[in-house]
Amino acid sequence: MQNIVIEEPYEFVPPVYNNFWPFLIKHYVNRYIRKTYDIHSVECRDVELLQASLDAGNGVLIAPNHCRMSDPLTLNPIVQKTKRYMHAMASWHLFKQDGVSRFMLRRMGAFSVYREGIDRQAINTAVDVLVDGKRLLVVFPEGAVSRHNDQLMPLMDGTAFIARTAAKRRQKLNAPGGVVVHPVAIRYFFRGDLLATVAPVLEEIESHFSWYPQRDKPLIPRLQQVGQALLSLKEIEYFGDARTGDFYERVDQLIEDELAKLEDEWNVKNTNEGVVSRVKNLRAVILPDMVSNNISAEERQRRWKQLTACYYVQQMSHYPRNYVRTSEPNIPEHILETVERFEEDFTDRLSQHGPFHVVIQVGQAIEVAARRDRSAPTDPVMDSIRTQLTDMLAGLSSESTRI
Repeated sequence: MQNIVIEEPYEFVPPVYNNFWPFLIKHYVNRYIRKTYDIHSVECRDVELLQASLDAGNGVLIAPNHCRMSDPLTLNPIVQKTKRYMHAMASWHLFKQDGVSRFMLRRMGAFSVYREGIDRQAINTAVDVLVDGKRLLVVFPEGAVSRHNDQLMPLMDGTAFIARTAAKRRQKLNAPGGVVVHPVAIRYFFRGDLLATVAPVLEEIESHFSWYPQRDKPLIPRLQQVGQALLSLKEIEYFGDARTGDFYERVDQLIEDELAKLEDEWNVKNTNEGVVSRVKNLRAVILPDMVSNNISAEERQRRWKQLTACYYVQQMSHYPRNYVRTSEPNIPEHILETVERFEEDFTDRLSQHGPFHVVIQVGQAIEVAARRDRSAPTDPVMDSIRTQLTDMLAGLSSESTRI
């Protein structure tokens, strides 16, 4: 399991507000993402839409999709074109990896948000950024890294709440302009040799199963075989035996059975807002006694087992149905993303595979009212974000090659 749950009392990590560090860092971002993430080029489209919102004096919230850890850094062309630096919400665990990461994240404008509870300091900081209006605010509404570029996870309503709260404050201050949200689609295009890239990863996983390398099989059946094996291992771990039936139905059933079991034990209501939200709610009740250190060693071990199960069912939810197909042409990025998820879930390692060309497409401004229209069955701001991101990603996906 990746080190995303920190067994320590939460302390808010504020951003550094001066402009010296982001000015310095922006000149090295392209070199860094090339070396670290194998991103060789970044193209920014329709940034004039964003510039128009800034020129009108609005507080601007950027709401991108979030499929890779490199996403925040790929937004650097927006900084260069608009000449506006950014503040960004970042999960607290990122600040706890090492001193260098904490140092750089703060100076790039990031501040922490606690995923295991309500973080009023993070919300207030985000609202302050929008009310001030001097910098762009970046919030990833999916709430986690999906690892599938062309399909969104359920969006979390906190994005609209922050924007609406800031709009209300700007209205009270009679500030020029209002608050707008710009959905931003981030789409990665793989520019390498796909088979040469994924074959070593598949062979490593197959070796862990004590399989002879399955080089005689076509790529897609080989992927499906590995997926079946990984799923069966998790079914045996959680339920004692491997199940049969449709692969995706088994994945959905495993996720539902495990989450329902934990929600029943911890008296957590099923919000039906998506797996990420349900996992967050479970962590919020499992973790506090561990942090306060008032449980036995045996109970701590039992809770870590539950937190690990939460992590893996969330990972499993990141395998969209029919993302890789047997009988139809496939999108290379879908195959690569599937292999990367296999690698991460089985080896707990995050390797970088490239090279990539990245397209950043800025969406239309969504004006945010100070009050939500309660007559609407769902939040209109979140609906608009989802619609624009879905449409932009579909259009960008159509530019990818098919194999």
